[in-house]
Amino acid sequence: MPPAVPPTGAPAPQPGRFVSLEGGDFAGKTTQQRMLGDWLRELGHEVVLTREPGGTPLGQVLRDAVLHGADVDPRTEALLYATDRAHHVHQLVLPALARGAVVVTDRYLDSSVAYQGSARELGDQEIRALSLWATEGLLPHVTVLLDLDPAAAAARRTGAPDRIERESAAFHTRVREHFLALAAAEPGRYLVLDAARPAEEIHAAIRERLAPLLPARPDTVVPATPDVVAAAHPTRTRPRADR
Repeated sequence: MPPAVPPTGAPAPQPGRFVSLEGGDFAGKTTQQRMLGDWLRELGHEVVLTREPGGTPLGQVLRDAVLHGADVDPRTEALLYATDRAHHVHQLVLPALARGAVVVTDRYLDSSVAYQGSARELGDQEIRALSLWATEGLLPHVTVLLDLDPAAAAARRTGAPDRIERESAAFHTRVREHFLALAAAEPGRYLVLDAARPAEEIHAAIRERLAPLLPARPDTVVPATPDVVAAAHPTRTRPRADR
């Protein structure tokens, strides 16, 4: 597999923080999202937990179509995900970031690149470009990849599988390999964790990565005088973009 090409977008230049959880099915994303939300609320942050597809009422309709609909061809599938993502970002994610919230999403554009771009063989650059266009280039500040062997993931399954979960072992192996390639191409954004580890260990590693990046809470910010600001940043004329 050729190396993945990093996307050309950037984290939102807004007071909030955007975190995505990625990985194959049954890797534990929902569990880690819940634990992360509890921790962030204990710290006093506004937290928005969401998912793709299905983070809005329209998104839920699209989720039902893409996961349970019949005769959804690969290109239609990719466009349904992109439609959900565009609506999700502009209706929910960006307003929350503008308020200073921490947004944690279960899946984002990297899932489309791995599933539709690689496993569906639609082209990772084409699918990435579609999602970046749909979201005006919005990327997470941190992407946590929960890496799990597809056989181990299948053993965790309960209930009837959806249309994507029913794909072959080879399909899910391609998804996993491409997620790892994406992480290797963007080590600054990605945190790769072994999803076979205990949930508490995974959560601790995520906390360690996120803690230095969290926005200041309103009750902890001490207003600085103009003289202090000038002394601290004598040559800065505008805020530096978040990285």
